[in-house]
Amino acid sequence: MNVKRNTLLLLACLVWSIAGFNILRIGFMEYKPYHSAINYLLSVLVFVVFQIFVFGKLVKKHTERISNYTEEKHLFIKFFDKKSFVIMAFMMILGIVLRSGGLAPKRFIAFFYAGLGASLLLAGLKFGYNFIRAEFKRKRH
Repeated sequence: MNVKRNTLLLLACLVWSIAGFNILRIGFMEYKPYHSAINYLLSVLVFVVFQIFVFGKLVKKHTERISNYTEEKHLFIKFFDKKSFVIMAFMMILGIVLRSGGLAPKRFIAFFYAGLGASLLLAGLKFGYNFIRAEFKRKRH
């Protein structure tokens, strides 16, 4: 199914926002017995690291790539390139293995998933912001 170029930004918004919300929810569910200043700081650290070094760059890269498409219609899965889908699959598999295999302590799951989920959610919201900005720009021209 082909969609308009800017709709790819909306799809990225939905995918990353849903993923971020779910991971954040898992982190919060595990957080109950681990409320402490150090765990909050660790969550913030995870959030900042992922936002600066991974998801912030990813949003910028894919927004630019999508904006530079010359054709108006594209296959709906082109909101990411192959490399990003591989990264996403790797992260999902690693997360499932860590949790279901009991390879990470629940404390780690709590602070790490809370920070990671918040960073993913923000990335999704940034894609949404970029979609709205592109739509307003398109309508003005």
